[in-house]
Amino acid sequence: MNKYEIEQLIPQRAPFRMVDELLNVDGETAVTLFVVQPDNYLLDSDGVLAEAGVIEHIAQSASALAGYLSREQGNSSVPVGYIGEIRNFRSYGTASVGDVMRTTVTREDVFGDIVCVNGETWVSDRRIAELQMKIYISPND
Repeated sequence: MNKYEIEQLIPQRAPFRMVDELLNVDGETAVTLFVVQPDNYLLDSDGVLAEAGVIEHIAQSASALAGYLSREQGNSSVPVGYIGEIRNFRSYGTASVGDVMRTTVTREDVFGDIVCVNGETWVSDRRIAELQMKIYISPND
């Protein structure tokens, strides 16, 4: 796997960037890491990341996979995606400030500009969430 800086792979920027590192890509599957920071916009008053933050992190993990695949195909820009649908979201736990979130996303199907992904997030040895997501990919202009 080629080593890219995360900002070469996803369009999100601080303070809303929620992926720190793309660890691995194997075909249509990627693994990412994110450390929950105290200045994250999606924390509650106790420093716990809201479910919306976990969902956004999984979406940005899918974006990192798409960006990596785009770069490997020789494209100079990365695709921009928009969450179109979230299905079967299951929350099994939470992530708090300082926790390292490890997420695996797998691209299942592509229908034109729509990409279907499965995502699963872990903190240490605890699975905290899983979902299926449809993402609309805006064509590069």
